[in-house]
Amino acid sequence: MQKKTLVLGASVKEDRYANKAVKKLRANHIAVVAIGLKKGNIGDVFIETEKLSYPDIHTITLYIGPQHQQTYYSYILSLHPKRVLFNPGTENEALVALLKENNIDREVACTLVLLATGQY
Repeated sequence: MQKKTLVLGASVKEDRYANKAVKKLRANHIAVVAIGLKKGNIGDVFIETEKLSYPDIHTITLYIGPQHQQTYYSYILSLHPKRVLFNPGTENEALVALLKENNIDREVACTLVLLATGQY
């Protein structure tokens, strides 16, 4: 099953986990869209800086800290994802509650570990 994924907090910096996640998702043949602070490319994935409407998002994987997430709450809900992954350091009780209210699955887990262990 294709799990089209939005990487929120993407970066062209190769040492960033968001960058590694985009590469690993693509290596696993998962469709990826990305939003970050600066435009650029990670392989064949272009990083947008605007909150574009993407159809059929299955998973949103977060790479932005809780202090910056509130401006994305409405956007995340508007995409109607099946789940949101909170990577280490992105845990946010307020967003978890909002997702729960909207029947969106949420998981505190590392995208890279899920991919490496076949649990993605």
